[in-house]
Amino acid sequence: MTAPAVVTTVPLPEASLARLREQCDVSFRSPWDDRAGFELAVTGADGLLVNSRTVLDGELLRRAPNLRAVSTVSVGLDHIDLDVARERGIAVTTTPVLNDAVADLVLALMVMLARRLPEAGQAAISGKWSEERLGSDMGGKVLLLVGFGRIGQEVARRSLAFKMRVVYWDRRDGLPRIEGVERELDLERALRGADFVSLHVDLNVSTFHLVGSKELALMKPTAFLVNAARGGVVDQEALGRALAEGRIAGAALDVLEQEPPLATEPLLTEPRAIVLPHIGSATVETRAAMLELAIDNLLGCLQGDPGPHAVVDPRSPATTSTKDRI
Repeated sequence: MTAPAVVTTVPLPEASLARLREQCDVSFRSPWDDRAGFELAVTGADGLLVNSRTVLDGELLRRAPNLRAVSTVSVGLDHIDLDVARERGIAVTTTPVLNDAVADLVLALMVMLARRLPEAGQAAISGKWSEERLGSDMGGKVLLLVGFGRIGQEVARRSLAFKMRVVYWDRRDGLPRIEGVERELDLERALRGADFVSLHVDLNVSTFHLVGSKELALMKPTAFLVNAARGGVVDQEALGRALAEGRIAGAALDVLEQEPPLATEPLLTEPRAIVLPHIGSATVETRAAMLELAIDNLLGCLQGDPGPHAVVDPRSPATTSTKDRI
């Protein structure tokens, strides 16, 4: 029996590669260095192991007649056309084991903003030593979580330990209850009352530019925005204007609309902004766990069992729509 052909865009450590090769014919293709070669390899693949930078649009998926499985080393899905995957009967799985790593980063960004740490560190390096660079306490401040999925819930638990008042807004019902966390049904009202706004939604048609000029205008001039979700959730130009005009106090972004950004991106030099290169899951432990789960998912899909982390499961037509995820 011929081994299934698997194309990976993720460089694999030897042990992981060996595990895949026990059951599959594996090849590495870089869609960034050789897009044409990658697309050609996809047309003959049974399975794909990709990351969030690998764009799998509907046209490419339709040109892959043998493709049965896409395993992405991420929780974000905006790089995959899920509707076409569902139409074609291609299983799609994610790796939801990065909750703690991303939540830790969000708390770190909130502390950096509140205490003006980048500014203070730069001042010390440049010889402008001063103990009068005053920041803000976090205790007693209102944190608004826009989206209350797994990562948002972990941010809530950590923020409660900082003695913050935590509220969340989410379109979905049936979400877990966490003692001390309140639900807000009106996003505009929630934005007006928040001292920190942290975004935890997928990027899809309903969340694209969810935070734009209108929403930023509702926020307090002393409020901070944190985005460790997806860049497209925020209207980046509107955010740049709001920061430059002092309409909000600051923003911390681990994600941008274009990654990597152009050197001319205004937010890179905006003194009220902290920009990181999409490192939410970038810990040794988390990345290793994500990769191993992604391989488990892929092997399961190729054996006809997508498992519990399938976002598109050909056996179940009622899998999640791109329009439903927030």
